[in-house]
Amino acid sequence: MNVRLKDGSVKEFPQGVTIKEVAENISAGLARVALAGMVDGKVRDLSYRLEKDCEVSILTFDDEGGKDAFRHTSSHILAQAVKRLYPNTKLAIGPAIENGFYYDFDSDVTFTTEDLEKIEEEMKKIIKEDLPLERFELPREEAIKYMEDRGEIYKVELIRDLPEDAVISFYKQGEFVDLCAGPHIPSTGKVKAIKLLNVAGAYWRGNEKNKMLQRIYGTSFTKKSELDEYLNRLEEAKKRDHRKLGRELDLFTILEEGPGFPFFLPKGMVLRNILEDFWREEHKKWGYQEIKTPIILNEELWHRSGHWDHYKENMYFTKIDDVNFAIKPMNCPGGILVYKRRMHSYRDLPQRLAELGLVHRHELSGALHGLMRVRCFTQDDAHIFMLPSQIKEEIVNVINLIDYFYGIFGFKYHVELSTRPEKSVGSEEQWEIATNALREALIEKGMEFKINEGDGAFYGPKIDFHLEDSIGRTWQCGTIQLDFQMPELFELVYVGADGGKHRPVMIHRVVFGSIERFIAILTEHYAGAFPTWLAPVQVKILPIADKYHDYAFMLQKQLDQKGIRVEVDARNEKIGYKIREAQLEKVPYMLVVGQKEMESGSVAVRSRKEGDLGTQSVDEFIDKILEEVKNKTSSY
Repeated sequence: MNVRLKDGSVKEFPQGVTIKEVAENISAGLARVALAGMVDGKVRDLSYRLEKDCEVSILTFDDEGGKDAFRHTSSHILAQAVKRLYPNTKLAIGPAIENGFYYDFDSDVTFTTEDLEKIEEEMKKIIKEDLPLERFELPREEAIKYMEDRGEIYKVELIRDLPEDAVISFYKQGEFVDLCAGPHIPSTGKVKAIKLLNVAGAYWRGNEKNKMLQRIYGTSFTKKSELDEYLNRLEEAKKRDHRKLGRELDLFTILEEGPGFPFFLPKGMVLRNILEDFWREEHKKWGYQEIKTPIILNEELWHRSGHWDHYKENMYFTKIDDVNFAIKPMNCPGGILVYKRRMHSYRDLPQRLAELGLVHRHELSGALHGLMRVRCFTQDDAHIFMLPSQIKEEIVNVINLIDYFYGIFGFKYHVELSTRPEKSVGSEEQWEIATNALREALIEKGMEFKINEGDGAFYGPKIDFHLEDSIGRTWQCGTIQLDFQMPELFELVYVGADGGKHRPVMIHRVVFGSIERFIAILTEHYAGAFPTWLAPVQVKILPIADKYHDYAFMLQKQLDQKGIRVEVDARNEKIGYKIREAQLEKVPYMLVVGQKEMESGSVAVRSRKEGDLGTQSVDEFIDKILEEVKNKTSSY
């Protein structure tokens, strides 16, 4: 039996060899750190036996599949610890997630911080016991009875919902058994560093009509140093939480009267308008025309677009003159109607229609999170209608635009290509053409990318852009979706060079993604200390006594006339207090003015970043700040 390894080499092994034995054959060092294996693209336990020619990669904690298996096992350790301490608790689900894992429990005990400490200590005991994880399978009815006998009602429900021909597998570690598809690492002892983080409420299966369970979150690593580094990043993230900074900097608020519907305050609107003005200015340069489409459109439109079948549970509805309407969750059908209003020639294409469109989506109350997850937000959408021959060029242009935008804000990013999901529309051939077009554009740009199987939109494959912020977290923002389906569903046409009618191809794309979410990401990225061009207040003038107020207000007028956002702190407070307040408000520049400055027509400049910059002439300072704004300097 031939096994192709990650480096492209092929080795011969006897039939029935385990992945672990393959790892040992490669090197003893690799076998020591191996956590799982990938066989023909599917992650498997190290105990999995190879029965035919295949391609095998050995996965360690550095690999996503290895990390997931490691943290999935960590969730089982958590569940085992909870069952030991609180035997009447019923188990729900416990997957690996980005940066950690969780497990959902139905328990009479309301878990507290003290309980989490006890559970964590029990988990450490289980790790020390170094229990092997053993997989076994049962026929459907036996599996149901096995879980019924253990009182695990949620597991019984999960088994009943599996397809009739599904393989029903379990994993055992010591006295603990869980329904699970796997994969897992070989034993609990491989988990070297573990930490429980918090507990939250979660509806069973994410349905608010079901019972509220308790979800315990945790994380785990192969080294204590990695855990410590991660926990330090979490502490830094707490300081940067946009909800906290949004309150302190008076940017936005969310009130009881509108859960999930943010209120932008005057300073938040300054920031928002700067971003939108920049967006408009750049899109005009890149050949886009701006449109605005209605928030409410006839329900029939959403049946035609396919959103009804794929998205109606996230939509809001209303009636007007006894006719059913929907509040738009997406901007694309409106953009399509703008294109469809008249006949186009091939000479008109590509047509790039951009829209800052307000959309509404129903989110569960438990999922709402500041500006990151809201029920109404503005997407910086654009829909590009083009000839099939223009596909690659337009995708490359969008990639270049997105790259330019992110560079302005100092973001690094990586890209992922998402392919056809299970629920989708269109033919295999169209999907293959669309997916290949995206792939070829990425290759032409020389960009590394990861394949996300089955994660595309229902109408087409997509490229997603994941930003990395200043403390190493990633955020999915920009996206490019290639769509052959909507033009078909809406019977869009253009007149070709041959005089006949042809079908255009469509790109859906966003750069910021959602203005609200992007503001949240920027706030956390900069820790509220926005670069000068974005700062709601760029300069604070601080007179050291009342008699210098006239000079301060004269300076304010002078700066204001140059378009600089400036405030005067005229309170009867000591100058040290005023400086500290301006620092807390994260204002980029403070101008301290007293007798010397008034007599010489100068300002004593303090920088948020660099401290005291000494005395400068007013014109010199104005030139400096205007240059900084013009260049959109991203340092903070």
